[in-house]
Amino acid sequence: MNKKHILMIDDDEDDFFLVNALLQDISPDQYVLQWVSSYKEALLLIASRIHDLYLVDYRLGAHTGIDVLHHFRHIGYNAPVIIFTGKGDYRIDQEAMLAGASDYLVKSEINASLLERAVRYTLDKYAHLSAIEKSEMRYFSIFEKSNDAILLADCEHKIVAANPAAVRLLKYEEPNLYSSYLSGLFAESSHIQAFIDQLCSEQGVVQQEYVFRSADGQPLDVLVNASLLDEKKQLYLCIIQDVTERKRKTREKQQQEKFAITGRIARLIAHEVRNPLTNILLAVSELKTHAIAETEDSQLYLDIMERNCHRINQLVTELLESTRMFELNMLPQGLNVLIGKALQLAADRLQLHDIRVIRQLSEPDIQIMADEDKLLIALLNIIINGVEAMRAGDGTLSIHTWHEQGQVFVRITDTGSGIPKENLSKLFEPFFTSKTKGTGLGLTATQNIILNHKGEISVESTPGEGTSFLISFPAVSPSEETHG
Repeated sequence: MNKKHILMIDDDEDDFFLVNALLQDISPDQYVLQWVSSYKEALLLIASRIHDLYLVDYRLGAHTGIDVLHHFRHIGYNAPVIIFTGKGDYRIDQEAMLAGASDYLVKSEINASLLERAVRYTLDKYAHLSAIEKSEMRYFSIFEKSNDAILLADCEHKIVAANPAAVRLLKYEEPNLYSSYLSGLFAESSHIQAFIDQLCSEQGVVQQEYVFRSADGQPLDVLVNASLLDEKKQLYLCIIQDVTERKRKTREKQQQEKFAITGRIARLIAHEVRNPLTNILLAVSELKTHAIAETEDSQLYLDIMERNCHRINQLVTELLESTRMFELNMLPQGLNVLIGKALQLAADRLQLHDIRVIRQLSEPDIQIMADEDKLLIALLNIIINGVEAMRAGDGTLSIHTWHEQGQVFVRITDTGSGIPKENLSKLFEPFFTSKTKGTGLGLTATQNIILNHKGEISVESTPGEGTSFLISFPAVSPSEETHG
């Protein structure tokens, strides 16, 4: 058994001999008692922190046992202390306990059993509290240093605690986060009730991917692990893993694969359509040289055939162009500068429709590797689509840029008529259009340009409220900037 080292601070040596005899009488060789008679000597030994317990007399000449307790607190040393008093004095006892004493004993009432019991109980209590404190510190450290966002919510699903990772991910000020509810984090309201129902079910566990929205309105793809942490207190634990980057790369790969398939189909169609189309045009030209072409009606029909053959040929050419992987003249370009040039190109259209433009552009400007001419076409297509979706004199076009985790983002939002949900997935498909006059290849070409820039484009829309295009590009690395 390890011996416990006790320091007795008392200006009366007789009291030391008495206490030592009592301890050895009931627990021989279990405790090693050391004695100092002054406050100054006591401070020197306390600094060594080698003792398991301190027995401190209340009266120490010019000082008191309370001064010793205050010294412990001043140096941040949390050690078990038993105060000895000369007689029962409730005021002194209360003062000692408030100052941090673990227990107090009246000298005139001490016997071997009482002393040993007080010492043993104080050491056991201290060991127990130390274990709890270490456990709390360990879990607090996990909470504070976790890379995953961690939220605690009460029975009303109000957020009551958040670790630094959660504050960073959700971009809330802490006071605002603590006045928020879990339901307010969801980007899609249709997911809220299902989440709460599942969390409050018998199993009480949720493990599912959702889209959250940060305080600045940006969507976040997250994997949520939520469960009931404390049934009595109705406290819920939510561990939130940010999978935005992983999902972005998955979407980018899917877009690239889908676009590659579309390109192969386009080339196949072009080959299969152009051969018979050429034959038809040759036949029309031949017919025009014969007598059948002399009548007014026949000439009219031949012109219609020829005109539409040329139109089909032009559509095939545009389809091939919009799905073709082309070489780019890539140079470092400021995204804000490119947006300014695109808005300048659209200035006449914006002025004609009396559209208000709001710019929230990050400063300083972030560089991307871009083919200026091609990227201006892509940005202009989105801007013009937004302008045409809004009523003249009653529309706002918002453009917001920011930089995050090596990616540069631009969000272009209009307040137009919006796009029905069933059409969103078809938006970048060739020939899909809701316009009466349009080939449906503009956004296909836009997507192609962005994909060629190793970027990604996505769209959100609410009918009657407007549409938002989110585009991302890799930021220029220092080496690329140098070579550029």
